[in-house]
Amino acid sequence: MKIIVAGGTGFLGKPLVEALRARGDDVRVLTRRASAPGEIGWTPDGGVGPWLASLEGAEAIVNLAGAGIAEKRWTEARKREIAESRLLATRSLVAAAGSLASPPRVFVSASAVGYYGSRGDEPVTEAAPPATDFLGTLGREWEEAAQPVTVHGTRLAIVRTGLALAADGGALAEMRLPFSLGVGGRLGSGRQYMSWIHRDDWVRLVCFLIDDASAQGPFNATAPTPVTNAEFTRALGRALHRPAILPVPAFALKILFGELAGPLLLEGQRAVPAKATALGFQFTYTDLDAALGAVFA
Repeated sequence: MKIIVAGGTGFLGKPLVEALRARGDDVRVLTRRASAPGEIGWTPDGGVGPWLASLEGAEAIVNLAGAGIAEKRWTEARKREIAESRLLATRSLVAAAGSLASPPRVFVSASAVGYYGSRGDEPVTEAAPPATDFLGTLGREWEEAAQPVTVHGTRLAIVRTGLALAADGGALAEMRLPFSLGVGGRLGSGRQYMSWIHRDDWVRLVCFLIDDASAQGPFNATAPTPVTNAEFTRALGRALHRPAILPVPAFALKILFGELAGPLLLEGQRAVPAKATALGFQFTYTDLDAALGAVFA
């Protein structure tokens, strides 16, 4: 199967591309800086460009493009960059899908559990409405930008990703150093939920959504066992054989990280993968200790 992956050089995209190629798929990666075989340079501006010809014959498109949410402090300019990088890339891919002689049969588009906003300890399924804060509004607009692809008969599956666990990047890599030094601990009250998923399960879920013709609409890409931040930090301490006894107060996080501290560090969602489970997807890692043990093995 010919598959196009936009954003296929990143923390989630790279292992997905490797897995798809390992199973025999012909994968082409859309990236702003093409430098390797199979990579195609593109400038996602909301429309199509010379890169369109490379998409002919594709049966699936996976859209993971977008600037990192937590890479920089949120200013108004940075929030615009985060939003535009997602919306313009999605619009470009949707326009491309409609311009192909034969539209792809499936379009898998990224989103995030930030769509739901802060929900306390309420279990959140894919049926929950979006929040009205920055991440909730962005998630809604991001998903809406992908919807027109269905006009061309393409099946749309949306992946609302939680905290993806791997040692070589993402939030876990940032958390590892202080814990390794013995100065890790819960963030704020520690009562906020963290919806996590082992990156290998995330890759397997995306492959599942590509292949299963009945998979459409939003899917929570989270393990079925979300935990509180306090539980997560204790498990991380166990995995690294270090104590998790030094909490970081909320006011300090707000000083260090500004606005993003609230939705990304001090608030959370207890998201559960109701739709993936209903379709029969089997998670390899449902226990956090086992997942972290595998990450740091």
